[in-house]
Amino acid sequence: MATKSSPRIPQKTLTIEEEQTRIQDTLSFPILLSERIRRAVDETRLFKSDCAEVGNKVVVISQMLRSAVRLATSGGGAAAFYDRPFHHIAADVTKNMEKALILVKKCRRRNFICRVFTIVSAADFRKIFALLDSSVADMKWVLSICGGGVVLTLPPIASNDPMLSWVWSFIASLHFGQLQDKIDCANELASLAKDNDRNKQIIVEESGISPLLKLLKDNSSPEAQIAAATALYNLANSEERVGRIIDDLGIPIIVQGLADSPKRVQIKVANLVATMAKYSPLAQDDFARENVIRPLVTLLSLDIFPDDPMIRIGKQTFHSIVQINKEMEKNTNRVGSSVVSSKVWNNRRERENEKPEVKLELKISCAEALWMLAQGSVPNSRRISETKGLLCLAKLVETEHGELQRNCLMTIMEITAAAESNVDLRRVAFKMSSAAAKAVVDQLLRLIQESDNSWLRIPAIRAIGSLARTFPARESRVLRPLVEQLSHGNQDVAAEAACSLGKFACPDNYLCVEHCKSIIEFKGVPPLLRLLKGHERAQLHGLILLCYLGLHVGKSEALEQSRVLNVLEGADRALIAQHPELKELISKAMYHLNVFHSGVLTQRQSYTP
Repeated sequence: MATKSSPRIPQKTLTIEEEQTRIQDTLSFPILLSERIRRAVDETRLFKSDCAEVGNKVVVISQMLRSAVRLATSGGGAAAFYDRPFHHIAADVTKNMEKALILVKKCRRRNFICRVFTIVSAADFRKIFALLDSSVADMKWVLSICGGGVVLTLPPIASNDPMLSWVWSFIASLHFGQLQDKIDCANELASLAKDNDRNKQIIVEESGISPLLKLLKDNSSPEAQIAAATALYNLANSEERVGRIIDDLGIPIIVQGLADSPKRVQIKVANLVATMAKYSPLAQDDFARENVIRPLVTLLSLDIFPDDPMIRIGKQTFHSIVQINKEMEKNTNRVGSSVVSSKVWNNRRERENEKPEVKLELKISCAEALWMLAQGSVPNSRRISETKGLLCLAKLVETEHGELQRNCLMTIMEITAAAESNVDLRRVAFKMSSAAAKAVVDQLLRLIQESDNSWLRIPAIRAIGSLARTFPARESRVLRPLVEQLSHGNQDVAAEAACSLGKFACPDNYLCVEHCKSIIEFKGVPPLLRLLKGHERAQLHGLILLCYLGLHVGKSEALEQSRVLNVLEGADRALIAQHPELKELISKAMYHLNVFHSGVLTQRQSYTP
């Protein structure tokens, strides 16, 4: 789940020239070593044939190193050159060549004492030959993966960690391979990333994100886009890795893929948006800046609203229409006006020909993406409400079932939570005279009263509680169903109802007195007392609500008859110790109740519910 954290420092992206310089520096030192070894071989007086063999092997390695330099600096330059395996292998080659140089130098003409104390044997050369042969094989392999296609063999360097070499091979094919090879390798990376977090980290550290984003950007092949989006989705399950996608300028590419791709691609891209927003608040913000919410709402509203994009946006203020025009102009400049008209807004024929199950899956993915974007984000919740998103979500909650209904409901719950903390959003999005707000409340109340699933009823109750300050006094249509849930057989449902009613009854609510009277009028006290026998959360919210009733309508006969004063006096001390704020609240409630029910207090009868 996304949590607010300190700003992330993006990693520095090297320019093409810097990458070229970097790889040349890496390869230049072993090339220089090869020249020094060649000169040292010419000066040898001992083991001349063995030294000559060392020289021959080093020449082969040197030629491969020079080929790598030419490959890195020619054609497409560093932008088309995958240098990660070269850095690893060049470091290993350098170590082996340094050992070879030391051995060859020992075979030069020296005085007798030096020869006595520096003994060279045939076994030393056999070790060096093996090391140089490994370097030859490593260089041959790393050059082969740059030739396109998938190389299934593994180099000697892979003996300690085969996974690293497989990742190198697959990523190199994304750079140099044909389209089908790229698709196959993206699928392989997706499979590896799905296996465990170590594989994910290797793929990211070995620069696998950038070629995957490039493949996603290529809209000539839906299969390639799906493979790339799936691999990125499997990688994006931590804030750090999501940050790497953002650093590689992935957000605009992902949004573009959502706007102008076929439906089956949009499903995968929407899933990617959802998981990135889930794990990274920065991704939430960046996606919003790239206007991802509008295409998500548009896709979610397929077959619900008229086809005209301006009608489908819903009733707008003058300011929002100006913003829409700016955003459409921005999209036009980015991908061309023909793309915007034919792909972004999805023409009628495409929608009619699409399979119903594909449409449903797309809506599920878009609803989840909106849920994750709205989670803990007031700006994103405002953006969703500024479109016709609330009306669309309410309609889908009414007509759909299963995962789509659940995702839409959870999106509404997050938007209402944002509205609870932001008065401007609450006043604009949930003004009870608006059609969208009325539709949302109607569906929430319907679920509270009719749904058999607690995983739908609980978020609906929570959402109503978040809107407590928007309802007028004596709002029986809302309060009565909530009071009825206090008697629900599922303690979690009953506890959530008590929590939501507490938001109606708390002193921060301007109409708290009227709402408290309504709760008592709807016979909420008896089930509330029974709730105090439940689990900790039920006890906590039940006790808080009971205190609010005592504070605001202390002279109520229902409270006196239920001996609420004694109940508060005998409240669970362990619960109060865990929640210190209860102590002062209970004291205030008891004081108010004592004013009206002093006779009950003098009896000192501790009520045990």
